Amino acid sequence: MSEFWLISAPGDKTNLQAWERMNTVTSKSNLSSNSKFHIPDLKVGTLDALVGLSDELGKLDSFAESVIKKIAQYIGEVMEDSKDKVQENLLANGAEANFGVKMKDNLLIPDEILAERVGSLPYDSCPLNVGDVDTAMALEERENTAMAIDLISYLTRFEWDMAKYPIKQPLKNISEALAKQVTQIESDLKTRSAAYNNIKGNLQSLEKKTMGNLLTRTLADIVHKEDFVLNSEYLITLLVVVPKSSYLQWQKTYESLSDMVVPRSTKMIAEDAEGGLFTVTLFRKVMDDFKAKAREYRFMVREFYYDEKELKCEKEELMKLASDKKQQYGPLLRWLKVNFSEAFVAWIHVKALRVFVESVLRYGLPVNFQAMLLQPNRKSVKRLRDVLNMVFKHLDEVAAASIMDPGMDIPGLQLSNQEYYPYVYFKIDLSLLDCS
Repeated sequence: MSEFWLISAPGDKTNLQAWERMNTVTSKSNLSSNSKFHIPDLKVGTLDALVGLSDELGKLDSFAESVIKKIAQYIGEVMEDSKDKVQENLLANGAEANFGVKMKDNLLIPDEILAERVGSLPYDSCPLNVGDVDTAMALEERENTAMAIDLISYLTRFEWDMAKYPIKQPLKNISEALAKQVTQIESDLKTRSAAYNNIKGNLQSLEKKTMGNLLTRTLADIVHKEDFVLNSEYLITLLVVVPKSSYLQWQKTYESLSDMVVPRSTKMIAEDAEGGLFTVTLFRKVMDDFKAKAREYRFMVREFYYDEKELKCEKEELMKLASDKKQQYGPLLRWLKVNFSEAFVAWIHVKALRVFVESVLRYGLPVNFQAMLLQPNRKSVKRLRDVLNMVFKHLDEVAAASIMDPGMDIPGLQLSNQEYYPYVYFKIDLSLLDCS
């Protein structure tokens, strides 16, 4: 089950015993897998600031989650031919990413050297020059400095990133830094996806022209110059689609469909499951008469005139778009993977901030609470919730009573439309590919 519950309760002696009781019960009954969720000592600030920040963090939480889902879904779109491998590309960078060095062939590579060689290629909006082998190798080294781990492992082993989000600054500053980071990622995602989708859409549009039957598909990859009488003032070569069942009738009648048809001028140059594409040469002045008569026999004349330059441009455009898509695929997927990790890490830090702020607001000062991450057993969600409410009901007797008996009508307490429990609670849903 990819759903987690991030909860907190006071960290005094009485509640630590409650934690132990909860761990014992859930472990014995196989209700959930539990682990401590470590949140550093952050700067509290004023109560008013915390109340305002609580609302802001709620909005940021939802926004960050939506960005993560967008990236995950777009990775699936980009990896159109390997959708079964999308999940293994949704990774997060572990704490090892903060050490700034990587052991490679027994040599330590400082982060500054990699930065000098690569710059900020994985993170900014500059496309990778796929022909630059040194840059690509340096980029790979840079990416590998961060140990990519699966999302559940990152979550259950969460460590606050002190380098990226220094804890000596006010909580609002940390929140604003997280919001700025996620907003920038979303903005870059829009820009990059629009550029790639434009190429992909144009390519698909051209490729669709090569599909379908001979009546509708493009003929650029079928016809050749020698199939036509060109640059003639009097003669023109038409292309006619003839049903398979009418091949013999065509051969017998095409010369007599109108006057001035060149004898023995027909030949089949292409065939599909439904029919064949035939050429026929005739005088320009009888072209309309020929078309009208051909329709009576269900011989369909294609509106096609051979233009070598136009056909060459169409072929070159198709090749260019295919090449552009191929060149952009690697750098785009690399950017998506790196920034999925960045956004995911930011999101979990937002969750940690929310737990800290809500715990202080609910349990008061001095700051003393314990955060815990629970992964419920899919079949035991209701039982686990009942156990938690029983263990921690002393924290808020009124709320606990309402939860245990939903039919209770307690004046002034309206919990029907929101999730409220005696303990601080936030849900983390990692089923990122299942979203609609």
